[in-house]
Amino acid sequence: MDRAEGFRHLAQQAACWLTWGVGHADASDPRFMRQNDLFTQWGGPNVDNLYKHARIDPTGVYRVRGKMHSCEEFLLAVRIGNMHEERYGTLYEVTATDMGIGPGDDFEITLGGVEPSDPAERLRWVPLPDEARMVNIREYYYDWREREPAVFVIERVDERVDGVVDGVVTPGRLTAVEVAGRLDEARSQFERSVVFWNDYQRTARGRGADNTFIQPRAEPKGLKGLVYAFCFYRLGVGEALVVESAAPVARYWSYQLYRLGWFEPVESVHRTGGLNQRQLRIDSDGRVRVVIAAEDPGVANWLDTGGREEGMLTFRCAWAENRPEPTARVVRVSDLAEEGFDPTWAGGPVSADERAEAVRVRGSHAAWRFRT
Repeated sequence: MDRAEGFRHLAQQAACWLTWGVGHADASDPRFMRQNDLFTQWGGPNVDNLYKHARIDPTGVYRVRGKMHSCEEFLLAVRIGNMHEERYGTLYEVTATDMGIGPGDDFEITLGGVEPSDPAERLRWVPLPDEARMVNIREYYYDWREREPAVFVIERVDERVDGVVDGVVTPGRLTAVEVAGRLDEARSQFERSVVFWNDYQRTARGRGADNTFIQPRAEPKGLKGLVYAFCFYRLGVGEALVVESAAPVARYWSYQLYRLGWFEPVESVHRTGGLNQRQLRIDSDGRVRVVIAAEDPGVANWLDTGGREEGMLTFRCAWAENRPEPTARVVRVSDLAEEGFDPTWAGGPVSADERAEAVRVRGSHAAWRFRT
């Protein structure tokens, strides 16, 4: 099954990077490309996000317009390149909250050009440093409901001479050199992504012991508002990993499971492979307890491994006032009662019907968020 998933992952990576390298190569006429959706996953995507990427020219001026609809937060980052590229890094980042944008709002953001003197315009202006090559959007969905997702449109709006006819940009025909360059970039992104994220997981696992948390840290050159803690688990038949921490005081936090090698999420649409702060329940003593197991333990805060004996658990915490350090221990599922289970433990009991309804709601939300 791992081998089958591997072939599928390689095929999807080819589709992803050919689309980006060939179809989204023109910074003079950009379009947002949806990545890390249900079909092109790489680099441990957050299951509560919808990701969009667009190519930009640091000498240009761009307008990003849209409507939040049910999106509760977004993070806009100006970057040198993807994390798996030879040159990468975040040059500037800003959130919807920083710009006074909330669910349901219409918005317009300017990227590049001269910094506005008006404070209101400056609030929604983003500088483009000389090394900027792409703009990334991470949309956050905390409540997984059947609601309209956000809309983002990007346009280049500065004046250009070449290729402009009556004020309209008219692209010329591609040359052989241009196509060869785009194909070469697609090849490079494909190869680097597959190798980099395999190495990333192996290196991270080597920093600690299985079934023990590697404590929170920010990624070097990554987004400054986000911290991550990893726990690589190895569970036998009938075993569970019990995770416990103080409740984060943060705009966003979650626990999510990932597959080894491919760094794709464990099924989180038709199973509960990931839960965020709206979906997890805090216990009566103010602490968060989560059970990771292949069997349903009958508690609200259950992450379903999908029968995988090994995997990677990630704790994310964003824009936080504290930094909890989660702990983990392995127990027998049959012994959970002796580990402290009571009617309020790990979010309290959940019936089979309640679990089925929660999973149904997740699938319905995903159908809306990832529709074409």
